[in-house]
Amino acid sequence: MTLYERYQNGETTAVYADIAELGQKAFGAPYHADVNHVLKETFSRVAYNLNVIHKGLTGIGYLFKREFPYNSDRPLLKPFLQTERLLQRLETTVKPFGYVPESLKMFYRAVGGCNFAWDYETNEDYIWVYADPVQIIALDDLVSIVCEEEENWKEDMRQYFEEDHIAFLELSADYYHKDNTSGGAPYAIQITPLPSIDSAFLNEEHNTTFIDYLRITFENCGFSRITEPEYDNDYEEFFSRVKPQLKKI
Repeated sequence: MTLYERYQNGETTAVYADIAELGQKAFGAPYHADVNHVLKETFSRVAYNLNVIHKGLTGIGYLFKREFPYNSDRPLLKPFLQTERLLQRLETTVKPFGYVPESLKMFYRAVGGCNFAWDYETNEDYIWVYADPVQIIALDDLVSIVCEEEENWKEDMRQYFEEDHIAFLELSADYYHKDNTSGGAPYAIQITPLPSIDSAFLNEEHNTTFIDYLRITFENCGFSRITEPEYDNDYEEFFSRVKPQLKKI
């Protein structure tokens, strides 16, 4: 049975564990086409789940941002026609530090972008507190930060690399900043020294990978921390309507 067939049969977590075990073999025969098929299916499901959650949130009057000075402010953003060109620019710029993980590239090809943060500039009476709504920067905004300010970005990465031996791409505010509170470093995906299928999702409390963070997020209907008991968020009714519609990734 292929990895894709196993994934379709529900072995979603196990399949990605096996892909991680393959390491660099995942990029060669006989595995690459099968692994790529799994990635395409995963991020097709990510796009589907985001649409389901967005519809559910709209139905309860959730306050998304209404003004979009940047594409990253949009709740949902379809992939750009120029996605491949933008990805090429991104890969060229990060090359001195390593490789953009395939998971992030497939996100931009299949999903586009998302920002389910509450519009606190309009109303600070949050429906859920410190729930960590899913948010992934739009590709054009990421390219603007990394490529159009290339020398500044590279200098920052050199300093991080010297101190911590890592380089990264910032993808999302942390859950404090999403609620307009001073917090920590942005969530970021690690740039890897060799080609990689997925990579570490940095500065986020689950200490996991990008795909697994999305998995955790969908297990919590788009809000990875909504069930934290200290905040007493009233999410059960929303979960009961939305969660049965979501696909496992």
